[in-house]
Amino acid sequence: MASSTVLELIDVSVRRGENLILGPINFQINSGERWVILGPNGAGKSTLLQILATKFFPTTGTVKILDKSMGRVDLFELRTRIGLCGSIVSEDIPVDEKVRDVVLTAAYAILGRWNESYDLWDESRAISLLSTFGVRELGERFYGTLSEGEKKRVQIARALMTDPELLLLDEPAGGLDVGGREDLLARFADFSKDPTAPATVLVTHHIEEIPVGTTHALLLKAGLIAVSGPVEQVVTSEHVSAVFNTAIDVKHESNRFWARARH
Repeated sequence: MASSTVLELIDVSVRRGENLILGPINFQINSGERWVILGPNGAGKSTLLQILATKFFPTTGTVKILDKSMGRVDLFELRTRIGLCGSIVSEDIPVDEKVRDVVLTAAYAILGRWNESYDLWDESRAISLLSTFGVRELGERFYGTLSEGEKKRVQIARALMTDPELLLLDEPAGGLDVGGREDLLARFADFSKDPTAPATVLVTHHIEEIPVGTTHALLLKAGLIAVSGPVEQVVTSEHVSAVFNTAIDVKHESNRFWARARH
């Protein structure tokens, strides 16, 4: 299957007052690619992700997502084609919403079930996604009663409910213990093997959280792209040390990356 451009940023920059906090950057993702964006705190990762999620307009430049240009398209319609998992969404999920409904309501790109109706296909897909991420048995629980790890899995299931063409993950393993992190990354790696899985962008500042199956990486430093390309060529001791301003040894074993400070 020929690849197609999923998103493209052309000379994009963001200013807050007199401060340039992102860019100018140029960035392109094609179908079938799995990207990770790495960088220290304050590098611009969250700002970039909000632009990709159509939650934030850049000060300058052009953003094309799924063949649509931001500013020239109905963003509500576009957002149903983008799966989003992270604090941008999680903070607005009602604590008294049933887990099954947290996933179902993504079909209407809303949070909080009201009077909308869902067909059997919607119900079946929601249950299937909860099963894929190991939380099917929590379907009737209230979202607010879940652990942090359980919430992350429900959020990913919700993000995939509309069968999106682009999946954005903001630190999906953040706050999890080692067991929870490894289980979630293994489930995500299995899901990513599906050739129909959407193009993915995962944002993190922990190299150990890069899932198996990641194809490309982008390193951000001070709002600029330091280096980007195939993940094995980007996530190296040299590049990571330069971006984080610390001598770091990076190892790539069994399709996973590991890092430790060099002494």
